[in-house]
Amino acid sequence: MASHRPLGPDSVNLTDRVAVVTGGGAGIGRGVARGLAAFGARVAIWERDADTCASAADEVGGLGITTDVRDASQVDTALAATAAGLGPITILVNNAGGVFSAPILETSENGFDALYRANLKHVLLCTQRVARGMVDAGTGGSIINITSIEGVRAAPGYAAYAAAKAGVINFTKTAALEFASHRIRVNALAPDITLTEGMVEVAPDGAEERFGHTVPMGRAGHVDEMAGAAVFLASDLSAYVTGQTIHVDGGTHAAGGWYRHPDTGAYVLGPT
Repeated sequence: MASHRPLGPDSVNLTDRVAVVTGGGAGIGRGVARGLAAFGARVAIWERDADTCASAADEVGGLGITTDVRDASQVDTALAATAAGLGPITILVNNAGGVFSAPILETSENGFDALYRANLKHVLLCTQRVARGMVDAGTGGSIINITSIEGVRAAPGYAAYAAAKAGVINFTKTAALEFASHRIRVNALAPDITLTEGMVEVAPDGAEERFGHTVPMGRAGHVDEMAGAAVFLASDLSAYVTGQTIHVDGGTHAAGGWYRHPDTGAYVLGPT
């Protein structure tokens, strides 16, 4: 029978574990990097924006490596630099991504390829290379993929993005099965409305109030709440959890289209 350690405060301790967060310069990625560091992990930021990469690494006392994770050679370089600077990686957070409107009738091949590379290809590249190191070292580890609620529901105007995020969910399940014998767990986090710096900048007036009607918990999420779920999945608290997608969304996925009427507060389905 496999050895088991009793549950205690140390179960969430990430001290001396090396974590990589892709796209960790801002938003959810930066919040996750802060969270992992707060529980003791040594964190490497892989981010293509040199300025935010450096500032995020400085904030968490970690290593910043300017990297475009859509490019295999840059991933290989970042992997070698991380191992040399911090040690073997045992936590990987595939957070990088991007989105733009692309209605199906108007989506070009280049546009589709861009969305695929930004949201799915890098998950394969980083997972494959980091997992090889985990297997070779025999350390086991935790891989966490950031997907989206759009991976499980229709997203008019964003079909290619939603398809890529759905791909991340299935990739997560398959990788979990392939890696289980190596003690590598693979899970995903699916946010919906999360107040990142970018969202705050582009949200129209009154948007936050509307979030209270569309999200059952009555508000948008915070990056620290995504970080909390990531810490859970990275730590021994989730030692028997793999192949799962956790929706950190205040109940939006569970609601399935139900929302609170702005006048009565009662749940309604569709237009009233």
